[in-house]
Amino acid sequence: MQGTPRGNRLHIAIFGRRNAGKSSLINALTNQEIAIVSSVAGTTTDPVYKAMEILPIGPVVLIDTAGIDDEGELGELRVKRSRDVLNKTDLALLVVEAGAAVSRFEEELLRLCREKNLPVVGVLNKTDLHHDGADTVIAFTELLRSKPVEVSAVTGYGITDLKIAIIRSAPAGWDEQPIVGDLLQPGDIVVLVVPIDKAAPKGRLILPQVQTIRDILDHGAISVVAREEELRQALSNLSEKPRLVITDSQVFLKAEADTPPDVPLTSFSILFARYKGDLETLAAGAAAIDKLRPGDRVLMAEACTHHRVEDDIGRVKIPRWLRQSAGGELNFDWSSGFGFPDKLEEYKIIIHCGACMINRREMLARIARAREAGIPIVNYGVAIAHLMGILPRALSPFPAIRRMLTEAK
Repeated sequence: MQGTPRGNRLHIAIFGRRNAGKSSLINALTNQEIAIVSSVAGTTTDPVYKAMEILPIGPVVLIDTAGIDDEGELGELRVKRSRDVLNKTDLALLVVEAGAAVSRFEEELLRLCREKNLPVVGVLNKTDLHHDGADTVIAFTELLRSKPVEVSAVTGYGITDLKIAIIRSAPAGWDEQPIVGDLLQPGDIVVLVVPIDKAAPKGRLILPQVQTIRDILDHGAISVVAREEELRQALSNLSEKPRLVITDSQVFLKAEADTPPDVPLTSFSILFARYKGDLETLAAGAAAIDKLRPGDRVLMAEACTHHRVEDDIGRVKIPRWLRQSAGGELNFDWSSGFGFPDKLEEYKIIIHCGACMINRREMLARIARAREAGIPIVNYGVAIAHLMGILPRALSPFPAIRRMLTEAK
């Protein structure tokens, strides 16, 4: 997080009238006392920029602004500085206090945002203090042309819903990142282990494999592809040590045995845990696998509706390994496609696929919902590596996350 340049972060600016709770909202979003909070209107006098990590969104810059209704000669200058923030904003949060009338100040700010084609999320704050804010909701909805998110920055009510709204409303491209290219230098050799089994489409490779190969080529590196049976020979034929070995999760043990200890090893699915989601959260969730007991309920979430094969990874193999780990029968539920259960509290863990058929926003929203429910979530690759006892090795390209898991233990 500290190494992410400010220019690569999603810039979220928070606007609203004085004492609408903007600074309290920043503290609630970050779960830290970042901004000074006071009941005195006008505490924030100039835009304050704070580079932060908001899970599961990732690296952001939060911008706290002065009240858009500030008064007097000095107040007008502060309002101008707040409006200038729009020029460096990716996403605006427009905050209104519940129970207050929507005013010309919100109308003007929203007009400026629309002129600049900026996405706006409406936030109705202080719902813990106002239980009769129906008129405000109606007026704010009409102004926004969408329903605001109702929150209480003090109690934390609605903060997860707000994070999900940020994820869904952020401008296209904010979440783009390489699959593996940022781990490579031009000319590096990457060996990909691709099993050819019943799950492999005839005459083709599966989408994550194709996308990874393309990303390697886009970054000027060299891709070598082999089946698991030929991995050892492929490595011995190379004139130099590969920068990385990437394997299909289903042949993790074979690939781990044949890859020299000083060569980093990971899987397509773990790379996609980072590319499509939040690898830190998904890796941390693996510890919950060891706590499963017979009778526990497990959600197997798939983002596609692919044709099931005889020994399907999500329907057969992973459930079998989980039963063996738990020492008895488990209760499994499956969701597929764009369906994802609303109620997650009944599950002990969520095992999600690699998410190659949904975008990162959708996957981050699912992770946010799991975090809100207090339910650990992992993806297939992380779960398989953990069950095989080689998760630390599979995280070798990501030393900070591997160190985090070691310290947690």
